[in-house]
Amino acid sequence: MDSRWPALPYDEWRDTYATLHMWSQVIGKVALAQAAPLNHSWGIALHPTGRGLMTAMLPHGNRSFTIEFDFVDHELVIETSDGAHRALPLRAQSVAQFYADTMLALSEMNLPVPIWSMPVEIPAPIRFERDTIHRSYDPEHANRFWRLIVEVHRVFNSCRCGFIGKCSPVHFFWGSFDLAVSRFSGRPAPPREGPAFMREAYSHEVISHGFWPGSAPVLEPAFYAYAVPEPPGLKTAVIQPEGAYYHSELNEFILPYDAVRNAASPEAAITAFVSTTYESAAALAGWDRPALERPVGEK
Repeated sequence: MDSRWPALPYDEWRDTYATLHMWSQVIGKVALAQAAPLNHSWGIALHPTGRGLMTAMLPHGNRSFTIEFDFVDHELVIETSDGAHRALPLRAQSVAQFYADTMLALSEMNLPVPIWSMPVEIPAPIRFERDTIHRSYDPEHANRFWRLIVEVHRVFNSCRCGFIGKCSPVHFFWGSFDLAVSRFSGRPAPPREGPAFMREAYSHEVISHGFWPGSAPVLEPAFYAYAVPEPPGLKTAVIQPEGAYYHSELNEFILPYDAVRNAASPEAAITAFVSTTYESAAALAGWDRPALERPVGEK
């Protein structure tokens, strides 16, 4: 088995996953408070690095700073444009403790950032300062998760190269805890109900692909693909690779991670999934593909 595609059984790491999700929301909300309001929330997403997941460069007065989850040395690293550096250990601790330590470190570095401490996009949220339930951290599983994200990021980046229309970076959304990339037709979409950030995210026709490490009702790591608005006929489209299917409750195509891990070429399996779901959705939705795609063979 290729070590670049490690096992990540949901039942084994779900407690670390739940805690890390809440920690990432603490850092994500710091980004939300400081970042420029780029469209579709692109400015507040986290980005894979050679050691973990990092914010974009965040302004603070005349200074700038970044915050990174380092899953190699297992630290939360805060660095500023004027050379200040602080590292907090990533260890088994409650969300409340992580939140308090992070806010204190930012204050001591003259980077105070007030945030709304209520988690989002999860059922039954608990304010960060009150959350003593989520307190697990297994360094091995956190490292496996990051290594997997790095590999998926590489493949997703390759898959998007032939699309020359508006396309998001391949980045990590801390609200839903998934790595995602989205392509746009350029046409407005019908108005959508929901919170403001969701209405803005789906303000234009989009085909999205992503990976998340398990979330109800799919309690296993999986790749996903969907179109908004979904064109008629997409549910029954023929897609690849073997093991991919349409999930009628989510209204998304799903490709279980284990099907990718066990494929002769995990990269080829992901590429086939992204390519066939995009091509089916774009064709059925009547996207202007000649205008949006690089001609075959052109570099």
